[in-house]
Amino acid sequence: MGQLCTKCVQLLCDLALSVKTLSSGLVQDIQECLGQIHECPCLKRKNFKTKQLYKPALQTQEEEIAQEFLQQIERVNIQLPREHLEIYYALLKSNDLEVQQISSSSLVNFLLEGNVTKDHVVQMDLIEPILELLESEDATVQCNSCACIMTLAVTDVSHEAIAAAGGVVPLLALSKSYDPRVQQNAVGAIFNLTQSEWIQQILFRQGALPVLTLLLQSPDSEVQYYSCAALSNMATNSQHHKAMLQTGDRFLLRMLLFLLSSSVDKVSNQACVCLRNLAASESGQTSIVALQIPSHLLPLLASNRKDTQHNSIILLRILSQHPDNQDALMCDEVLQAVGNLLLTWKMDPVIVGHAACFIKNLSLSRSIERVIESPCIEGLFQAVQSVDFLEEESLHCVMSCLVDLMKHEGATVRMLELVDDSVVCSLATLAGQVEQAELSFHAALVIKHLLQHKEVVSLLKSHMSKVQQYLIKYLIHQENRFQHLGVSTLCILQKDAEFSSAFNQSQLKKHLDQVRQQIAETQELLSIAVRHMDT
Repeated sequence: MGQLCTKCVQLLCDLALSVKTLSSGLVQDIQECLGQIHECPCLKRKNFKTKQLYKPALQTQEEEIAQEFLQQIERVNIQLPREHLEIYYALLKSNDLEVQQISSSSLVNFLLEGNVTKDHVVQMDLIEPILELLESEDATVQCNSCACIMTLAVTDVSHEAIAAAGGVVPLLALSKSYDPRVQQNAVGAIFNLTQSEWIQQILFRQGALPVLTLLLQSPDSEVQYYSCAALSNMATNSQHHKAMLQTGDRFLLRMLLFLLSSSVDKVSNQACVCLRNLAASESGQTSIVALQIPSHLLPLLASNRKDTQHNSIILLRILSQHPDNQDALMCDEVLQAVGNLLLTWKMDPVIVGHAACFIKNLSLSRSIERVIESPCIEGLFQAVQSVDFLEEESLHCVMSCLVDLMKHEGATVRMLELVDDSVVCSLATLAGQVEQAELSFHAALVIKHLLQHKEVVSLLKSHMSKVQQYLIKYLIHQENRFQHLGVSTLCILQKDAEFSSAFNQSQLKKHLDQVRQQIAETQELLSIAVRHMDT
């Protein structure tokens, strides 16, 4: 349908400026306005057709005119100033059912299309009549008013206005409606409202937890999603965890695990988010693992949706923090899935970082052999080669994980089977980034550990300049641990004739002599101090 001409739009907007009630004067003004619009050439030019209204015998002139006004104003495709919303207060308050239906539908459309701002709706006190329509016995009016609240309930101002006007309880009642449209919009409105911690508390007091939990069983995927998302928001507050975990003998947890296998991606992903939030507490971690979570997460880890993979690996990492859970999570299928994730998404900082932390946590388990036999170490080495694409935090997780794994002889043997020139080059590059202290130190520690094998020494020769640069930085570093690591690495490399010759011709010897002199001076001062203490 075309758009009304500027003249017709202005007529409607001018009329709305002075409207506050459906008085007889208003009716006359609307009639005159509509008469001018009907005579405008734009109706014929743009093929507008005036809808013939249904006119029951008892319909008043005010009701008829209000209906036609709403039908015409919906054609206005401009941003409506706040003052032009005044007419909606009167129309939403109308006793005529059709006026209620059309006006609530009109307001929803304007909100969805962005022709009115949410703050203006609140400022013009339209929350009150919208909430009153929640009590209507007509499903269409209920559906529209719920949709209005759902659309509005995304700002702090709207949250306060809706809660202060008592909108939470009727929305909760309508979430149990038998009409699927009403139920969807009511639960969607509750979900948006749960962004407010204050409203979360109101919902808990009003018994929303068992209602939302039961709605997880709904055959409607939209209702499942909204109720799960509302519970996810509530689970961000650890004060709610005890009640949520104990609901119906862990019924909530069981339903969330069931929804992980939903064929609707956004539902399964949201269930994972909710479990992730509940796992923030130790009791939540224990309860989730007790329900054999690994088998439920395998399909999500193999999902083709990045957000689902992100949430599932984050959940695994959180669950593995508790030592009592590590053996339960150490299963071949999970390790295979995590290793495959690393190999597939070696440049994804979220997957790499959380997968590395998960593997590091499991490195403390007695069943470390399973990690060694899985693709996890290969995946970590692939991530090391993505040094130019990953964030510092993710790389730090990888290097820290490798350092811990090297404490196990079997893991070191596996690393030696996988190490190649590109891995050595990346490690040397990371070791040289001394401004990122922990990342640099761990990279150099891995190099030192691998240098015990001649194959790695040979690989490192083609990166001689990088090695010299980071060793110089270590020798002049203020922290003793860097100096000690630099000297111990030098001792290993100088056993090789090529490295020894190159070092003697570089600045390394000069800096090493300076370190030796500083240590000698320090030892002399210490000896003097000890003698004085003895006397």
